[in-house]
Amino acid sequence: MAKRDYYEVLGVSRNASPDEIKRAFRRLAAKYHPDANPGDKTAEERFKEINEAYQVLQDPEKRARYDQFGADGPQMGNPFGQDFGFGGFGDIFDIFFGNGSSQGRRSGPIKGPDLRYDLTLTLEEVLTGSMQTIRVKRDEICPRCHGNQAEPGTRLEMCPTCHGNGQVERIRESFLGRIRQVETCPKCHGSGRIIPVPCKECHGRGQVRAEKSLSVTIPAGVDEGTRLRVAGEGGAGQHGGPPGDLIVFVHVKEHERFTRDGDDIWVEEPITFAQAALGADVKIKTLDGEETLHIPGGTQTGTVFKLSRQGLPRLGNANIRGSLNVKVKVMVPTSLTHKERELLHMWAEMRKEDVAHEDKSIFKKVKDALGR
Repeated sequence: MAKRDYYEVLGVSRNASPDEIKRAFRRLAAKYHPDANPGDKTAEERFKEINEAYQVLQDPEKRARYDQFGADGPQMGNPFGQDFGFGGFGDIFDIFFGNGSSQGRRSGPIKGPDLRYDLTLTLEEVLTGSMQTIRVKRDEICPRCHGNQAEPGTRLEMCPTCHGNGQVERIRESFLGRIRQVETCPKCHGSGRIIPVPCKECHGRGQVRAEKSLSVTIPAGVDEGTRLRVAGEGGAGQHGGPPGDLIVFVHVKEHERFTRDGDDIWVEEPITFAQAALGADVKIKTLDGEETLHIPGGTQTGTVFKLSRQGLPRLGNANIRGSLNVKVKVMVPTSLTHKERELLHMWAEMRKEDVAHEDKSIFKKVKDALGR
C-alpha cells in the first residue's frame, strides 16, 4: 500500500523549517498518542504514521533522499519498523520529557570556563592607566599526569560497560514493538574510559587548583563596570580543549575631592567674600597637579568654571580628555575681629544696607559715658 506524503502527514509545506516540523510533530503526537487514546486502533496507526514521517523529515540526510526519491528511494530504509533505534520512538520522550539520551560521548575538546576578577582602582589610576598585578585562583592542567587523569606509568582503559562508546542501549517491549533507547553510560559518565589508577596529584580530575600571579594592563579612562578580557587566563579546558578567559570587572574608588561624570570631573572650590567681590587668581588642585583659575569680580556662589582637558581621558582614545568643572562657593566668615566688624559696618552704611548692630556691654556703656 502506497504511503502518504510525509509532509502531508505532518501538515507542513515542503519547504518547512526544522522547527516547524518539530512543532507539527509535537502537536499531532500529543493528539494521537496511544496513552491519550486507549484502545483506539485508528489513533495508534495514525501515531505510527506521524512518527514515521517525523523520523525522516527531522533528519537532513533522510529528508534530502526522501525529497529526491520518495519513501522507497535507495538506502532510505524503514525509519520506523519494529526496532526503534536512537532518534526513533525514544526521541518522542526527549521532546516531551527532556530525555538527555542524545548527549553522546563527551570525549571531545571542551573549552575551560571563564573566570571573574573584581579590581578596584583610584581616580588617579584611571587618569594614567596602570599595570596591575593580580592573583587568580583557577583550575590548571595537572603537572603530574598532564591532564591524562591516570597515574604516570598507567593508562586509561576502555569502559567495559559501553565499550568506549560513552552510551549504553536499553531495550524494552511495548505495544508498538521493541523500543531501543540510548543513554549516557552510568559507569564512565559518557567519557568511554575508566581510570584504573587515578593520578595521586589530581585524584583523577586531570586538573589541580592553583593560584597564579598575572600582570594586567589597565588602559586609561576605564569606568565603573568596565570589563576587560584577558584571553587564555581562565580555567583549564578538558580533553585537550583551550583554557577559558579571565574577565576583569573594574570598580572605581570614590575620590575624597573629585566627583566623576563620564570623562568630566567636578570639584567644589571655596573662595572668600573679598575674592568673589573683587576678583582673584586662585590655585586649583587638579588630578594632574595645580592650575591657576581666574575669578572675575562679582562672581556669585555656585558659578561653574570649566577647565578644558583637565578631566579624564576617553577609554580607547586617550588623546581626548574631558573637563574639570570648578563650582565656586563663597565662604562667609564665622568670626570677625573688632576692626573687621567696624569696616563691614562702614561698608554696609555706605551701601545703605541694613545690618545687625551689636549691643554694647554695660561696662562699655559706662566707659563711653565717662568719656574714657
